[in-house]
Amino acid sequence: MSLYEFEKQAYAEHSFRTICGIDEAGRGPLAGPVYVAAVILPRDIEIEGLNDSKKISEKKREILFQKIIDKALAFRIEAVDEQVIDEINILNATMLGMKRAAEGLAIKPDIAYIDGNKCPDLEGIQAEFVIGGDAKSASIAAASILAKVSRDHYMLELAQSYPQYQFERHKGYGTKLHYEMLEKYGISPVHRRSFLKKLTGAAK
Repeated sequence: MSLYEFEKQAYAEHSFRTICGIDEAGRGPLAGPVYVAAVILPRDIEIEGLNDSKKISEKKREILFQKIIDKALAFRIEAVDEQVIDEINILNATMLGMKRAAEGLAIKPDIAYIDGNKCPDLEGIQAEFVIGGDAKSASIAAASILAKVSRDHYMLELAQSYPQYQFERHKGYGTKLHYEMLEKYGISPVHRRSFLKKLTGAAK
């Protein structure tokens, strides 16, 4: 089933006027925020090349990012920073970002399809999770691209503020290089201390 068949089927089976897709980027990294995007695409639109953000190149993601923003009926991108992640844990931080993104849309959707296996409690919006949704739904795939590209852009900004960690190369993920930089320079203010308990313990 193509990405667009998911929405077509949902529109055909229900009385939805608008469908929102929600996805996140950055649950796993050791540094920086988790980003969440919510997108409402026009009912009859097909964006050429749209796919799960993990399956396409960085260059193609950048092109699709602009196309999605230009063509979406509404979109919202939210970031939940590393301090909040440390306070309430990454799952709750992700749910918070999803709630803010969905409820902050300029158009209130009839339903939000959410990538994963858990839904936030949305005010006045029906929510349904879709496991592997970024490979099944055009709306979720679009959200995955907005979240991923937005987070990557932010990590490039952090790379200028904290050049020693080389965030431009690993985007905060737990690569061999990243751990080597952590061993050399210690933990920065933008690292998730709850993800680095062995290093924070050693630092005490």
